Amino acid sequence: MRLLPSFVALALALLASADSFLSPYRVHERRGHIPAGWSYDRKHDNEAAIPLRFALKQSNIDAIGDYLMEVSHPESATYGKHWTAGEVFRKFSPSTESIGAVLTWLEENGFDSSRAKLTRNRGWIEVQATVEEAERLLQTEYHVYSHETGHEHVACDSYHLPEHVQSHVDFVTPTVHFDAKISKRSTSSSPDGIARSIGQPGQGTYPKTTGEVQSLLTQLEDCDQQITPLCLRALYGLVYEPLAADKNSYGIVEYTPQAYLQPDLDMFQSTFSPDLVGVAPNMVSIDGGYAQTEYTGFEYNGESDLDLEYAMNLVTAAQPITLYQAGDMVEGASFNNFLDAIDGTYCTFEGGDDPTQDAVYPDPYGGGYEGPEDCGTAKPTNVISTSYAYNEADLTPFYTARQCSEYAKLGLMGVTVLYSSGDYGVAGNGGYCLTSNGTYSLNGTIFNPSFPGTCPYITSVGATQVNPNSTVLEPEGACEQVIYSGGGFSNYFAMPDYQKTAVDYYLTNYYPQYPPDIWNASGTSRGFPDIAANGANYVVAIDGAFELVYGTSCSSPVSGSILTMVNDARLAVGKSPIGFINPTIYSPSFAGVFNDITMGGNQGCGTAGYTAVPGWDPVTGLGTPNFPKLLAKWLLLP
Repeated sequence: MRLLPSFVALALALLASADSFLSPYRVHERRGHIPAGWSYDRKHDNEAAIPLRFALKQSNIDAIGDYLMEVSHPESATYGKHWTAGEVFRKFSPSTESIGAVLTWLEENGFDSSRAKLTRNRGWIEVQATVEEAERLLQTEYHVYSHETGHEHVACDSYHLPEHVQSHVDFVTPTVHFDAKISKRSTSSSPDGIARSIGQPGQGTYPKTTGEVQSLLTQLEDCDQQITPLCLRALYGLVYEPLAADKNSYGIVEYTPQAYLQPDLDMFQSTFSPDLVGVAPNMVSIDGGYAQTEYTGFEYNGESDLDLEYAMNLVTAAQPITLYQAGDMVEGASFNNFLDAIDGTYCTFEGGDDPTQDAVYPDPYGGGYEGPEDCGTAKPTNVISTSYAYNEADLTPFYTARQCSEYAKLGLMGVTVLYSSGDYGVAGNGGYCLTSNGTYSLNGTIFNPSFPGTCPYITSVGATQVNPNSTVLEPEGACEQVIYSGGGFSNYFAMPDYQKTAVDYYLTNYYPQYPPDIWNASGTSRGFPDIAANGANYVVAIDGAFELVYGTSCSSPVSGSILTMVNDARLAVGKSPIGFINPTIYSPSFAGVFNDITMGGNQGCGTAGYTAVPGWDPVTGLGTPNFPKLLAKWLLLP
C-alpha cells in the first residue's frame, strides 16, 4: 500500500504532538530554603507580566572534561594543542533539535512566534507571559518575597518541565534563582542578584587588614612580620627576566567599585621596583567598568591595589599586565559578565547570562552603562587571576555547572584560570556556615565551600604564612593569621580523575574525624584548593599609606605571576602556554615540584577544620610553587 506524502507528514506531526501531550511533568529545579533576610509576603498577582527565559542545553557538554584532558594531561599525544574559539563554538553550540523541541512545546501551550522568541545568540528562548500563564506552563506558583530592607523579589519554590523538554533545557528564569544581595541603588526597587554583588564592599571574598604599617621592614629576616616582593622571590625561587613578553599576557580581574589608585601603585613601586613608577596596567573596560575614584578607602581600593602592585612587580616591568575592569557603578557585574567579554562563545552557552544573577546591559533602570553588553570583545590572556569568590551554596547547581563548563572552554583555548579559595577556612564568606535546613548561620556547623574554587576546571589557590619567628628558608605553614585558608569538598561537583590519587591518599591516611553530616564525606567530591601561596602580612600601598594585608586574595595573583613566567619561558622556545594546569600538577611526573605544607589548619564552623599534612590536603592543596622545579618540568613537556 502506498501512502500519500501529505498523510505521512500528518502522521509524523501527530506522533510528535502525542509525545508532547503525553509527556509527564517532572521537577526541574527546587530551592530548599528562603535566603537570610527574606520572608514570604504574598501570592503574586495573576495578571502581572513575567518575562520567562529558557536556557537551552549545550551540545556535547557532558564530554567537555574529556576534551580538556586531551590538551591538558602531560601524557596525552595532543598536550598543548589548544582549540580556537571557533572550534569551541562549533563543538558546544545548542542543537536545532533543542531549539525546535522547546519552541514546539511553547506553541502547543499558547505561545506562538509573536510571544516566544529565540535570542540572537541562539542560547535563550524568551517568552512574554502573565504570572497565571507562567504558573500553568511550569506547574508552579509565584510568590512575592520581602527583604528586611523593604525590597521585593518574585520567585517560586520549584518548577516543572515535561519529560521530553527537560533534556533540552538547562534552567528557566525567573524561578528558584533567588536574589540575595540588595541593590546599592537607593532609588531602585529591584534587588541585585548575589552573583553580580561580587564587587560591593563586604560581599564575597576580600582581603583583610590590620591597619597601617608603622615601620617598613624590607630585609629577608623580617618576612615573618612583613611580606614584600623580595620575600616572595626568596620563598618561591622566582628569579627570572622575561624573554617573550610580546607573546605573553597576564590578566587581573576586578569588579567595580573595586579600583586601583595610580598614586598607590607608584608609592609601592618607588620602594620595591622604581622602574615601574608611572606604569599603569592595560585596562580593558567591560560593560562600563572603569577605575573609579568617587569612593576610596581599603574596602574600595585594597583588593585592586594589592593585586596589581604584586602582580606587576613579580612579572617585572618587561611584562605588561592586563586589567579587566568589569561593571559600572550602578549595575555592577558578575563572573559571567566578565566571561561574556573574553569569550564570545559564552554568550551562546546554555543561554548565556541568568538575568536574575548577572548584570543586564544596557542598564534597564537607567543611570548606568548604556552601551551594548560586551560579548567577545576582550581577548583572554594566557593566565587570569581572580581574587573573589562566592559560597557554592549561594548559587544553584545548574548555574554553577554552566559557569564551570565555561572555565573548561577557556582551558581548551589554553587559558590558565586561578581563583582564590576563600578566607574563612571550612566556613563560607563572612564566617557563615550551613545549617541542616540549608540556611546560613554564624552558629551553623555544616562546612560551606566556595565557588568557583570547587569547579574542577579552575585552579583554586589557598593561603600559607611564614610562621612567627621563622625565616623564608624554613617551611611555611597554613595561614592562621587574621584569615584561614579556604578549603574542603564540594557539595555540587564530583571528584575529577586527575586528583583522585592525591585525594584518595589523603582520605585513606588522614581521614577527617567529623560526623559525615557536616562535610561531604562521600569520598567522591571535588577537593580544593589545588595549590597555595603566602597570604599573610603583605605590605600594600593603599590610599597613600602602607598597610598589612591578609587573604587568599594575596595568594592568587602571586601564583598567577609565577605561572606567567613559566609561560614566558615556554613561549620563548616556541612552545604553547601551559593552559589548564591541574592534570599536569597532579600527575606523577610533577611529584615534588611544590613545597609541601604540613603545619596548620583551616578552622571554621565551630571546628578545627582540616589539617595540613604530607601530600595534598584541603587546606593548602599540593603546596606552594617552587619556580625553578616547575620551570624545568614544564620546559620538558611538548
